[in-house]
Amino acid sequence: MWSFIDNYEWEDGYQRRFGIVHCDYETQVRTPKLSARYYAQVIQEHKIL
Repeated sequence: MWSFIDNYEWEDGYQRRFGIVHCDYETQVRTPKLSARYYAQVIQEHKIL
């Protein structure tokens, strides 16, 4: 699955953002997206919400 998504990332370059963490390219500050919180909860509760 990961390599499948990588193909889209390589083609889009810096146009669209993928992943569960947003990275500010200027400051290199990383901020978890809502999907990161969702997956953390899935892992913590051992079930898909």
